[in-house]
Parts: sequence; structure tokens; C-alpha cells
Amino acid sequence: MQELKITGVEVLNLVVPITDLTTPPESLPYYQELKSIVFGSYKSVIVKVTGDNGLTGIGECMTRLAPEALKSIIMDVLTPIIAGKNAFDYEFLWEEMYATMKQRGHYKGYMIEAISGVDMAIWDLMGKTLKLPIYNLLGGKFRDDIQCYASSIRFRKPKEVVQEVKNILNEGFTQVKLKIGRGVEEDALAVKLLRQEYGDDLTIMVDANSGYTVNSALKLGRIFEKYDVFWFEEPIPPDNMPGYHELTQKLDIPIAAGESEFTKYGFRDLITSGNIDIIQPNVGRAGGFTEVRNILSMARAYGIPYAPHTGSSSGVTMTAELHLAAYAQNFLTYEYMRTAWSHEQSNPLKSDLLKVNLDAQSGGKIRVPKTEGLGIDLNEATVKKYLVS
Repeated sequence: MQELKITGVEVLNLVVPITDLTTPPESLPYYQELKSIVFGSYKSVIVKVTGDNGLTGIGECMTRLAPEALKSIIMDVLTPIIAGKNAFDYEFLWEEMYATMKQRGHYKGYMIEAISGVDMAIWDLMGKTLKLPIYNLLGGKFRDDIQCYASSIRFRKPKEVVQEVKNILNEGFTQVKLKIGRGVEEDALAVKLLRQEYGDDLTIMVDANSGYTVNSALKLGRIFEKYDVFWFEEPIPPDNMPGYHELTQKLDIPIAAGESEFTKYGFRDLITSGNIDIIQPNVGRAGGFTEVRNILSMARAYGIPYAPHTGSSSGVTMTAELHLAAYAQNFLTYEYMRTAWSHEQSNPLKSDLLKVNLDAQSGGKIRVPKTEGLGIDLNEATVKKYLVS
């Protein structure tokens, strides 16, 4: 294998203040106190890794809060590890970065999100160097067109949900995800109205964002079963493993989770304990391409489908997830974010950060990029506009 020496690392912190904030559901813990902190802005940490051939790879860390913390980890901890090393030794580099702080308890959270962005950029650099798309580096692709679901109908009253879904169907989607958390009765009514209005041709997913107790989730899950809900996502907090086990054992509706999980070790515990039916890793959080490929192989061995999480990520991670969706034999459906945290203010880090947008086509599908690496270029005007450090 040829040498590709890493010669530089750069981190761009992008922040877009939100002026018209969507009200989070009351079921979220401390929603009133935290809404302006957690939902007060769109954020992204973009990583650039340059090789001695003059090419630069692009990556992204999943970012909710404190992007400066991620930048500090990357520049002060990870950059000295990978500087001067061969990018094609990506497995070794990943293990070196991971080993740095895991003995001190940092094997999840910001540390892994930082590694994820660096690893993603390394893979993009390798793809550009070899003039191959990342899905070819991963092992090739099973599909050219990626089935998407429209995500997410946010915090609407039940009757408003029906009209919102009508708009989504008119855009060509047949799969939708409803953000729930307004209480058992109101959430159940929303799903009932959707099924009554649109029949069996509509695929319905629901996402509680950890908003329920086990007992409430059981009650709601049994109602959802009657309306053929495709999956019940994050019904309870991610730290309640016994609760997830109880839900998967007692409900027939598939339980989806994993956007809050990190590395193959975290997903190993989810999968082998029978706590999950569908995995949803985010490549910008779970460990980058290197680690998510390991996670997908493990899930495939256990017969667990994969539905990538994109969430509040920018177009960089959204593109990265497309490559994984093309590669993964156990791929199920892709999260296409068509709504934002604001009723009036869209997220420019999704719509304007890339020179070419990732738009779903007729039938709710996206064609996988065929160009080298991730197949993207940053819109420097957008970067300049929202760059804070």
C-alpha cells in the first residue's frame, strides 16, 4: 500500500443562531430549562485532514453543544497522534486515538465524536487519493438508490400531523417519522389519525427521544402495534438497558435505538443482550467509517437491520451516511431530515454548506454520489458566514 503522510489538521466550528425556536415536547427531561441551550443554534464541527499529496479530506463531528471542546480534543490530543503518520493505516490510527483516553474513562462522548470527525476526514482523503468513492473503499455497494424516510414531524398537535404528512406525500415520500412525547393519549391519537387518513400505503415510524418511562412506553407500544407502526425509536433513555430489554421482550413492534451509542463495544452490549431490533449509529458520533463498518458487520451477524441516523448533522455527515447505506447489506432506510428546530428558519448547514445539495428524488430516494471520496465540496461562503473559530 502506498504511503499517504498526514501533514495537517484543521477544525472549523460553525454555529447558526436560531431566532424562532420550536418548542420541545414536555416529556423531555427539563425541557423548559434546557431548550435555549440544547436547541438554541445549529452547530457543526468540520474537520479537514491534509495529506502530503496536497489533497484534503473532510469530516464532521456530531455536535450538539460546546463545539470548542471537540476542537480542543482534535487539535491538542488527536492531531499529535496522527501527524506524520500514513493515512492508509487508518485502523491503527483509530486504535491509537481510542487508546489515548479510554483507560481514563473517556471511551464515549466528546472523545469518540472527535475521533469520528477525524476518521471521516481520513477516509475522504484516502478516497480522493485513490480516486474512488468511499463505498468502494468500504467493500463496494449493494445499491445505487437509497430509500429514505421523511424526518421528522416535530411536536405538532394530532390534527396538524395529518396535513403535514399530506405535504410530505406530495413530495414523493412514502415513509415518515413522527416526533412524539406529548403524552400517551395524544401520541396515540396522532398515529391513529394518520393510519385512518392514509391507509396501509404509508409507513409510519415514531421517535420519543427517550421521553417515556418503561410502563408508558409499553402502553403506547401496544397501541402502536394495532396501527402497524414500523418502529418505536428511543422510547426510553439510553442508559436504561434493563428497560430496553423489557420492551423488546414484551412488544412486537421493533425497537430502534443507537443514535446515542458509541463504538462497537457499546453496540455489542445493545445487540448481544437482546435490547434492540434496529440499530441507528451516527457515523459522526459512533466512531467514523472505521468503527461503523465494524458495527455493521456485527449487526449483520445477528440479523439486525441498519437505519443510519443523521439528525442535526450537516450535509457532510448526511453524505457520509449515504456511502454507508450503499455499502451495508443490512441497510433498511435512510433518515432524510426535511424539518428543523425552527418553524421559520431552516438549517443552512444542511441546505447551503455543500456546493451540491443532497435532494431526495421521486419516490423518496437519493442517488449515491459516484465521485471520489465523499464526493462533496464545501461552500466556502457558508463556512465564512457561520465560522466562529
